[in-house]
Amino acid sequence: MKKAVMKNMAHLTYGLYVLTTRFKEAINGMIASWVSQVSYDPPLLMVAVHPSRYSHDLLLKSGYFALHILAREQKDLLGRFKGPDAGEKFASIAWEDGVTGCPILADCIGCVECRIVHSMAPGNHTLFIGEVVNAVFNYEKIPLCTLDYEGFYMGKE
Repeated sequence: MKKAVMKNMAHLTYGLYVLTTRFKEAINGMIASWVSQVSYDPPLLMVAVHPSRYSHDLLLKSGYFALHILAREQKDLLGRFKGPDAGEKFASIAWEDGVTGCPILADCIGCVECRIVHSMAPGNHTLFIGEVVNAVFNYEKIPLCTLDYEGFYMGKE
């Protein structure tokens, strides 16, 4: 049964986003695919982050994140935000500090900045629920999702 469960979970589709955060001078960006809208009033989003991720500690300390919606043709950004070197992730791309202090990428469909209002660890990932405190919408394009990507994230066994 476990094999069938994992195969089915591998076929669930998700958007592919870049999540950024900052605590003091430390910044980071990571790929996030386990993301969901929780509420529209107030506007709440949920992101799942494994505790081993560098961003996890920054999220706990800062209490903020920014979630960037990528266009389908921005698939190349995924490789940039997979690496361990936070400085390299932001080198040679346009970004600025958002109202929360999180790095905001200039070239994306849109971005929402969130204040973490709740977190819980029901399994092996922490769910961070953030209330939207700022949003930018740059342009209308088809968003990048797991159907546009050759790999998928199933976590670590």
